[in-house]
Amino acid sequence: VGVTAPKDVAAIAHERFEKEILARYSSTTEAQVPLEDALTIASLLEREAGGWDDMRLISGIIWNRLFKGMNLQIDATLQYSKSTAAGGKGGWWPVPIPADKNIRSSYNTYRNNGLPPGPIANPSIAAVVAALNPKQTDCIFYFHDRYGRFHCSPTYAGHVALLKKYYGQGR
Repeated sequence: VGVTAPKDVAAIAHERFEKEILARYSSTTEAQVPLEDALTIASLLEREAGGWDDMRLISGIIWNRLFKGMNLQIDATLQYSKSTAAGGKGGWWPVPIPADKNIRSSYNTYRNNGLPPGPIANPSIAAVVAALNPKQTDCIFYFHDRYGRFHCSPTYAGHVALLKKYYGQGR
């Protein structure tokens, strides 16, 4: 089995990006959603979603939050902030705890409004497509239960009720 040189891997990745993303990314799309924003949202979806349907729904929720001027409050950004601050010690995707919401990082979407300054992961083509094709929803809040099932609500009160139903707690 041969070993592929890093420069060859980079060339393959760049070629695929040009073919699968840039070739489909029109100037009309760029005018509405800059490529960097689309890739950042896609990276959030890559880390948050359990599959294509989740990606499109979470994309809709992210866009709803952005349009409302809300903080995104995405746990994957806490994981990224925590692991970056620790230099990757303890793994790159540690389980977030409530205290992590106070981490001083431009990537912490609990502390900072809007999108983080850049992607937090390498998004798949499916995630980029979902970022640009969100599912229309009135949901603002969401979570995955312990079985990986997705739950969302348009109100905070509804979100808390779902948390209490599935986890026995919430506030």
